[in-house]
Amino acid sequence: MLEVQSYSSDGVEKGKVTLPESVFGKEVKEAPVHSYVKGFLRNQRQGSADTLQRNAVRGGGAKPWRQKGTGRSRAGTNTSPLWIGGGRAFGPHPRDHSRKMPKKLKRAALVSSLSDKAQDGKVVVLEIPTFESPRTKSVASLLERMGVSKNKVLFLLTERNDNFILSCRNLKNVQCIRATQANAYSVLWADYLLVSPDSISTLEEMFGK
Repeated sequence: MLEVQSYSSDGVEKGKVTLPESVFGKEVKEAPVHSYVKGFLRNQRQGSADTLQRNAVRGGGAKPWRQKGTGRSRAGTNTSPLWIGGGRAFGPHPRDHSRKMPKKLKRAALVSSLSDKAQDGKVVVLEIPTFESPRTKSVASLLERMGVSKNKVLFLLTERNDNFILSCRNLKNVQCIRATQANAYSVLWADYLLVSPDSISTLEEMFGK
């Protein structure tokens, strides 16, 4: 059984909460996590880098100088990659770096990353506070009371909480995502996972099969 600390919305300890073994108690498998992270980073690339080859560079036309008798090396065009301002040889061109990943791979990577965080004691259950307006100082004070203000923190939410998300936006190393959009990369990025009680049920329902 995995028991983690639970906090109220104002950062006061409430006791221990048991995490489901189907999501937080599995064996940590490095292979799917590694494969998923590589694919995730590939999918972030734009692939829009482009360079001009010698046939696309403006110039050319007349031969820069005659073939023989000048003492210089032969030159046929000023668009050659050997010349300053000439074309680029073997330069990058627009391409698609995206990589499709199977659903089973995504699930295995997420469960392994969640289990790794839980086994390291980096998962905390928190009742997410609700604000009438964005209050960044309140969230900063909450993290300070919990002792995680100097760490990278990932909040997992279930219900839409725009004011809380806006409150976290200006805090360095703090991210908020829906539990249904949880992924292994975001989990591995964070030092601590602060999950709402409802998020645990959502994760178990979606990924604990």
